[in-house]
Amino acid sequence: MTPGSGDAWANEAASTGKQGTQRITAAEETSAPPEVADALRLAPNARVVLRQRVMLLDGHVVELTDSYYPSSIATGTPLADRARIPGGSVTLLANLGYTTDRAVDEISARLPTLREQHELHISERDPVIVLTRLTFAANGTPFEYSVMTMTAAGRHLRYQTKA
Repeated sequence: MTPGSGDAWANEAASTGKQGTQRITAAEETSAPPEVADALRLAPNARVVLRQRVMLLDGHVVELTDSYYPSSIATGTPLADRARIPGGSVTLLANLGYTTDRAVDEISARLPTLREQHELHISERDPVIVLTRLTFAANGTPFEYSVMTMTAAGRHLRYQTKA
């Protein structure tokens, strides 16, 4: 989550000798689901920009990522477009004055929805891992809420924290 570091997914995959790519499937302004509005400290049904991506590892779909941004931050920016963002969203957000000070991740596991079964090419009995990440600026303002739904098979999550 460092501005100017490029595509974090591609970089992480490359560090393990694999190729990580992504496909942007949607970028639109919409009403915030209740959990998103709550996390981003917005009014119920507030407008947000939703950016949906499919993450691929060596050409295989392994993750669905939905990122939500308050419309006051993202509307009229490349976050609201389906095109790739030069330098990535982290760099764009930093240029808008939103650098990551901290992020709160929550991880859970469950069975997949019908959409997830179809897009991840898994059966109804294959569990998925759901990672939600709420990103905060130094002044405590939450500015991004992401939901990453990934296949559980072969998945290894690694975290490094600074004390």
